[in-house]
Amino acid sequence: MPITNHLHYKIHKPFGMLSQMGSNDPKEVRSKRFLEELFNFPEGIMPIGRLDAKSEGLLLMTTDGKLSDTINRSGVEKEYYVQLDGEITEKEIADLETGVEIGFGGKRYHTKPCKVHKINTPHLLPPPDHKLRIGRHRPTSWISIVLTEGKFRQVRKMTAAVGYPTLRLVRVRIGITTLRDLAPGAVAEIEVPF
Repeated sequence: MPITNHLHYKIHKPFGMLSQMGSNDPKEVRSKRFLEELFNFPEGIMPIGRLDAKSEGLLLMTTDGKLSDTINRSGVEKEYYVQLDGEITEKEIADLETGVEIGFGGKRYHTKPCKVHKINTPHLLPPPDHKLRIGRHRPTSWISIVLTEGKFRQVRKMTAAVGYPTLRLVRVRIGITTLRDLAPGAVAEIEVPF
């Protein structure tokens, strides 16, 4: 029987968790964390986009495959707070904004223009996971970066391309839906997110 009343959720995906419901591989099940441990989601749920295991923050879930496809292809803004290894300069910020070359699918890819600016340390974020080696060797800085595309590990590749590797990556907004005060691992049901 097809689902007619679709459900939508926002999650604060914690560090170390994969953006998928589960796995059929017994090795993965033993060694990795999956979204299904956070909530009793309805059948047919899927993430809209992904965050890699080392990234944290806002992840949207839906039972509406068409909505997921529309959002992934429509150029909706996604905002990230990014802690960088080193004190980024205005020149590198300008380079990120105009686009940089990264590797994608075995080829070189020039990223689309985006919005980037330096921010103060975001105090509303939870403390970083102890596995992140932050500030041990040199100072760090924070930027906000707003993309309208989402290639595999794009933000990390972009900051590395200008000489400032990403230490911590937190997605705080997708379109008009924000992370706000959602704690790591928390799940909230929402209306259609766009």
